Amino acid sequence: MYNNIKALYEAVMNCRKCRLSQTRRHVVFGEGNLHADVMFVGEGPGAREDEQGRPFVGPAGQLLCRMLDEIGLRRGDVYIANVVKCRPPGNRDPQDDERAACIGYLRNQVAFIKPKVIVCLGRIAAGVILGRDVRMMKEHGVCVRVKNFYIMPTFHPAALLHNPDYAEHAKNDFQVLKETLHELNLS
Repeated sequence: MYNNIKALYEAVMNCRKCRLSQTRRHVVFGEGNLHADVMFVGEGPGAREDEQGRPFVGPAGQLLCRMLDEIGLRRGDVYIANVVKCRPPGNRDPQDDERAACIGYLRNQVAFIKPKVIVCLGRIAAGVILGRDVRMMKEHGVCVRVKNFYIMPTFHPAALLHNPDYAEHAKNDFQVLKETLHELNLS
């Protein structure tokens, strides 16, 4: 455990625990409201994120912002991070050893942010957070209580860009998020 989020940030910026550090342009630590009630977790940075060192800044990030707007949230209201902090080559799925190298960083981010709800963007993030395989078509939009959090898997915005058939499912998932925040008196 790190003493504060700044110490965690410095550790992540200097990380060389896995091979992803060899090909990255920038580490993508995460960003947003450090006291957010909602934390979004994706699987890993893409090309635009690697260029800018910020999570969800490409087309998928723009879609995420529009989805937040639809339920009355702004990007600055939430915290956004990824399971792995460096871009996997060719945007491939992060491998098990790469996820294992970064999971402590993500756990520390969660410990510092203390969100009430963690929204897992995609199957990979949901699997890492829940510690098991997740069947997205069956489990998306379902908030489950795990320890002190509600965890909700939903589709990764990039998946929505590639497969618009999922868009209505994701829209409904965000309505579930809005209702959950209302029930928790957070909206």
